[in-house]
Amino acid sequence: MATDAMTRSPGGDSAPGPSALKALADAAYRPYWLDDPGRPRPRPRPALVGEEHCDLLVVGGGYSGLWTALIAKERDPDREVVLVEGQEIGWAASGRNGGFCAASLTHGLGNGAARWPDELAELERLGHRNLDAIESAVERYGIDCDFERTGEIDVATAPHQVEELREAVEQAGALGLEPPEFLDRDAVRAEVDSPTFLAGLWDRRGVAMVHPAKLAWGLARACAELGVRIYEHTPAERLASSGAAMAVRTPYGRVRARQVALATNAFPALVRRVRPFIAPVYDHALMTEPLTEEQLDAIGWQRRQGLSDTANHFHYFRLTADRRILWGGYDIVYRYGGRVRAEYDHHPATYRTLAQHFFQCFPRLEGVRFSHAWGGAIDTCSRFSAFFGSAHGGRVAYALGYTGLGVGATRFGAEVMLDLLAGERTERTRLEMVRSKPLPFPPEPVRWAGIGITQWSMTRADENGGRRNLWLKAMDKVGLGFDS
Repeated sequence: MATDAMTRSPGGDSAPGPSALKALADAAYRPYWLDDPGRPRPRPRPALVGEEHCDLLVVGGGYSGLWTALIAKERDPDREVVLVEGQEIGWAASGRNGGFCAASLTHGLGNGAARWPDELAELERLGHRNLDAIESAVERYGIDCDFERTGEIDVATAPHQVEELREAVEQAGALGLEPPEFLDRDAVRAEVDSPTFLAGLWDRRGVAMVHPAKLAWGLARACAELGVRIYEHTPAERLASSGAAMAVRTPYGRVRARQVALATNAFPALVRRVRPFIAPVYDHALMTEPLTEEQLDAIGWQRRQGLSDTANHFHYFRLTADRRILWGGYDIVYRYGGRVRAEYDHHPATYRTLAQHFFQCFPRLEGVRFSHAWGGAIDTCSRFSAFFGSAHGGRVAYALGYTGLGVGATRFGAEVMLDLLAGERTERTRLEMVRSKPLPFPPEPVRWAGIGITQWSMTRADENGGRRNLWLKAMDKVGLGFDS
């Protein structure tokens, strides 16, 4: 193979013009959230040296692990909890995402209806309760993370997508759910003005905007204040039974714990049988310099909603507290063998494509520069939403496969893991979504070829009025998907 990277086929995209390339000239290749001058990183915590003992060991210092540690202490303040992180808190996806904190646990209503129609109303109820609990925790622990429950508008940028938005409203009503608000062309452009917007669907309460890194750092502080012992630069290398306990080996020591919660997401799971269910893919984003009042007035956006278009290969975009625009998504990059490495975080071809699309969406912002460009790995699974399970006789639990929607759903996953470790039958563990698994991805090179065909097919669908070819229809039928 000439390269081990698999990206979305460029299809009919034109080459980026000089203005798009110029806008990237001074961009720093690092996540804006971790480089935000308004909130420098906390001082690193020391690595684990020697042996630790605890009731619960949490492996992973992103949202999934932090929520697990925090809720474990809330449920039982006397429980000894240790958390180990291979790099620093929020270093991976939790410090690199777009900051869309959604109520959906199923990666959208359509995906949930296709997979769990009989319990979708319950999943929606639990998802909104989960988002309410996140908002409550942010307030209770004084987490300064720019939390804004502004909602999100899904925008149609092609005629067939307008009809799809109308169908989504009808689907929500048929399921007995409160439908999002349909916005015609004039109404959506009154909210955010782009010549590419043909219609919109506004979920006013189901999504909040956050500063991702600040949320992770604030959760870590709250955990520490409750007595969680946190070790950074402490990768978990091996998991094994050790008598009645579990033992996790680290570079400079070992942790013996009665129970273990694995929150490793895109990184190789310590329970090897789980690995075929995950295909790590790389997503990328750009951040503009702060907009002037005049620039912001040119496009409206006074209510600061998050936005996403509804193509198969979609963009997501939102405003920061200091009036920058984050613009991400569209391409995905898969590396042969599912490798996760720091050198894969950046993909200049994707940055060029994103810059070109930004100015197509917002031509009135011609001349705006990008201050940051970055990428990171996402733990994609074939059903696009998290799956759960236990191992080692119930002493180990895991929640993985959030597929880019983990900012909110990881808190729900943390509760599921704790329920599983407690051996409790709860409203969460009774769910078919929790009891079932996605289809595993095939081994290489079939995985590589399948992802390539799927990406090509999704591109063709976007270019042909949303019509799905035989390959995509077959994937839909067996429940094996691959999200952009």
